[in-house]
Amino acid sequence: MAITLPPPRLTLPPPDQLSPEQRRIHDEIASGPRGKVQGPLAVWLTSPDLADKAQQLGAFCRFGSSLEPRLSELAILVTGRVWTAQFEWAVHKPIALKAGLSEAVVEAVRTRQTPPFEHRDERVVHDFAQTLHRDRKVPDALYAEAVDVLGERGVVDLVGILGYYTLISMTLNAFNVPLESGVEAELE
Repeated sequence: MAITLPPPRLTLPPPDQLSPEQRRIHDEIASGPRGKVQGPLAVWLTSPDLADKAQQLGAFCRFGSSLEPRLSELAILVTGRVWTAQFEWAVHKPIALKAGLSEAVVEAVRTRQTPPFEHRDERVVHDFAQTLHRDRKVPDALYAEAVDVLGERGVVDLVGILGYYTLISMTLNAFNVPLESGVEAELE
């Protein structure tokens, strides 16, 4: 069954119609590791200062945190699933698989099932992310296990990733950011 998405609420003007500040930030994003301006980054260009600060935080969360990509991508997928953020899921699912998450774990997150974890660090990241999103806090035992597995810096970086990708998800959903052409929505 195909999932129908609502029409977008904002579109980025063509590059030649951007203000000088929008153009500077656009070019900075496009020339960085992302390689293009799309999704929430395009929406944020409507507010250049937000775009500038948020894309810097995002670059850290995605490319510079102490968590290896397999774990940070798991946290991103959990967040995208919590928010049913189609664009986030579509962009990060292939990255997560390439980073080493198993198809079984990704599919279980997508279908809101308990994933069949083979690695303790994945289970801890998943459980911490799910619990924090759902309960708005983390019990002492789970926090202690996360520190044991990820270290204090890893737990701080994990919370930063969860918060940043919540902002991403909220942006995607509030502005009905469309998927790239030819990409099908997977989250019901």
